[in-house]
Amino acid sequence: MRLKNKKIIVTAAAQGIGKATALAFANEGAEVFATDINEEKLIELKDAHSTIKTFKLDSTVETDVSNFCSSIEDIDVLFHAVGFVHHGNIMDCNSNEFQRSVNVNIFSAFLMTQNLLPKMLKNKKGNIVIVSSAASSVKGVPNRFIYTTTKAALNGFVKAIAADYIKDGIRCNAILPGTVETPSWEGRVQMAADPEQARKDFIDRQAMGRLAQPNEIASMAVYLASDESDFVTGTLNLIDGGWTL
Repeated sequence: MRLKNKKIIVTAAAQGIGKATALAFANEGAEVFATDINEEKLIELKDAHSTIKTFKLDSTVETDVSNFCSSIEDIDVLFHAVGFVHHGNIMDCNSNEFQRSVNVNIFSAFLMTQNLLPKMLKNKKGNIVIVSSAASSVKGVPNRFIYTTTKAALNGFVKAIAADYIKDGIRCNAILPGTVETPSWEGRVQMAADPEQARKDFIDRQAMGRLAQPNEIASMAVYLASDESDFVTGTLNLIDGGWTL
């Protein structure tokens, strides 16, 4: 049990990467507090692993985040997976769409971290794992202008937190997936004019000829959440099947 006795909050836990990670954490002995805006999917997560505690939470709403974090007495790890993918270049987005992505992709990480960090500092030990993306400061991707911009900001966020609190026993790292086969990804495929061609295009651009699976991201998350990675902080961990080579 690599995470025995660890208390871990997982955001965006109802499906995709968040769900796979919440289940992996629980299977490794962690006490998991799973949050999401999708209450119905949270029930399915609870049914999949009865020890997981589920909470409906919009991580972009300041008062809701504050109230939720106040209800959690102690925490060892924050795994933050909240994200939104906007399609288009700079001319395809308006200010409202840009602000929405900032709120979901950046502001939510700010709120969760700012509210939970004092608990970690009190214990002189804490661990923050942020889901960023290979589409960020690492790689420019066509028609992912807002997404790439906000995920690049998250990379800076991770390094800043790691640098500011390294002497206080706090670690902060990021996971940078490539294209992952999740319900969110499937939804984007189905929105395309030709879903089958869109699916083929996604797969064709993968160096390994396939998409990543959520459990592969979860395996890296388990390592970063565990004591095995105690000497690891401020890192941007690519798991992209060679997409950025």
